[in-house]
Amino acid sequence: MAGTSGTPGTPRVLRAMNDRAALDLLLEHGPLSRTRIGRLTGLSKPTASQLLARLQAAGLVVATGTSAGHPGPNAQLYGVNPAAAHAAGLDVTPRRIRAAVADLTGRTVGAYELPTPDHRPARPVVGQVTDALDGALEAAGLARGDVRRLVIGTPGAFDPRTGRLRYASHLPGWHSPTILQELAAALPMPVEYENDVNLVAVAEQRLGAARGHRDFVLLWNQEGLGAALVFGGRLHRGWTGGAGEVGFLPVPGAPLMRQVAQTDSGGYQELAGSQALPALARELGVPDVPSGPYAEVAAALVGRAAEHADGPHRALLAAYATRLATGLASLVSVLDPELVVLGGTSLTAGGEVLRALVQAELAQLAASRPRLVLGEVREHPVLRGALESALAATRNEVFDTSR
Repeated sequence: MAGTSGTPGTPRVLRAMNDRAALDLLLEHGPLSRTRIGRLTGLSKPTASQLLARLQAAGLVVATGTSAGHPGPNAQLYGVNPAAAHAAGLDVTPRRIRAAVADLTGRTVGAYELPTPDHRPARPVVGQVTDALDGALEAAGLARGDVRRLVIGTPGAFDPRTGRLRYASHLPGWHSPTILQELAAALPMPVEYENDVNLVAVAEQRLGAARGHRDFVLLWNQEGLGAALVFGGRLHRGWTGGAGEVGFLPVPGAPLMRQVAQTDSGGYQELAGSQALPALARELGVPDVPSGPYAEVAAALVGRAAEHADGPHRALLAAYATRLATGLASLVSVLDPELVVLGGTSLTAGGEVLRALVQAELAQLAASRPRLVLGEVREHPVLRGALESALAATRNEVFDTSR
């Protein structure tokens, strides 16, 4: 019935829309004066004053001080109340679980890293997750009940039809058919699960190189080679959650691999993944190829090659760019994205030199020619994406003043 609570156009709904617009502006710009909020929202001074009073009473906005450096009396500034809610994120790999807690403004207030074995886990996965989360909460001075939402990023993806983790046989302990139920029983907050590369795309879309772009592909190369696909501003996950598992892509230059589910690898991974770089460097005569974890060795080789102008190093970068562009050409030919973001240390270590080489190779191999850019979120991008995802849902809940 017209005029009831929640009907579009009613005063309550309009107030809620203005409240959310003001809160989003405070998140974007930081503390603002009443006058500035009025100008940015188009509200009159009395209406802006009422809005701020309402948000203060709800505990969503606090006075943060006064402006300085302007003629006349200093104006009171208002900002989002950081303590109004908290959200958490986890970044899971076979070797460690990294956890963090953020306040409502997005500031990380607690972090913790839990080493985990790369074989059969000594402690059940549920215990590892709670230990990592509790470590971050302790660092933040918070309890589990203070967290509104948790997002966990893992390699592979949980199949929405079965609830089982797929495409990540190298992640021990996470393949139990009851793991999601066990985690739900152990944690008091809603928990969401997302592919780690998808979360990097979230971070780049919110904070990095893909800001303002609604259609893009993120190519990631670190411990594994993968991609995230964003169409119309939303992640495309696929029927089984496996969209973007491009490491399995058959490509020229690599043997045709079969039974890829058992080997947990594929042609593109074998051709251009981090593990391929040491052998390629030795083949091209690059001196002093280091040893160690593949991702670290690949980043070191690519970074050093980008800094040197001698033949072997330049040959390594050129060959690597061709291998990367070989698989990327298939992606852009099918998807025709506006933008491709290159992320992961095995790509970003090459900087602008490698980016330009891949762009040039791609122009030769694909009719579609999207712009290639380097990822900008370099510090714990999976974890940052998990926090951004958790914060988005938390803000939608907390900022809804229409109830």
